[in-house]
Amino acid sequence: METLPLQSVFKDFEKFIQSFKTVILGTLSATVEAEASYAPVLQKNGKFYIYVSELAKHTHNLLENKQLTLLFIQDEQDADNIFARKRATLKSEARHLARDAEGWSELMDAYGEHLGETAKNLRNLQDFHLFELTPIKATFVRGFAQAYHLDGEQLNQVRHMNDRGHGQSKLTEDKKAS
Repeated sequence: METLPLQSVFKDFEKFIQSFKTVILGTLSATVEAEASYAPVLQKNGKFYIYVSELAKHTHNLLENKQLTLLFIQDEQDADNIFARKRATLKSEARHLARDAEGWSELMDAYGEHLGETAKNLRNLQDFHLFELTPIKATFVRGFAQAYHLDGEQLNQVRHMNDRGHGQSKLTEDKKAS
């Protein structure tokens, strides 16, 4: 895998996701209904942390189904072209961290420092839950013809997705082959 020339992609990916204080969540309910929502987020040591209320559907979804997708996407107003907004999609796995779990207090300290006074005030609310979100793989789109897969333990193995070019449908070819 050609990683050296693509290290700039990885660095751009890291810088991009670190610029966010919220993340869009894609979760599934116990009855496999898709739910899109968002939550304030802390990124620390290659993982993401959200502290969410039981009033939100995504909290129940994450307690039932640990698979989720994280989406970081450029604001429309900042995009040169809305068809090519910069975005990172991370397939991830959630782990609920109980209040008595090792490191919970330190993570909540960091969460409050990163996200401010409201985050600090929510800390003692018993209907809120801390989740650790571990990325498994990602896609990163920097613009037209700049789409990449990121894999590996730190998502630092980068490969270009465009092996075909626009205008050619892989779906059509797959149907012909079957």
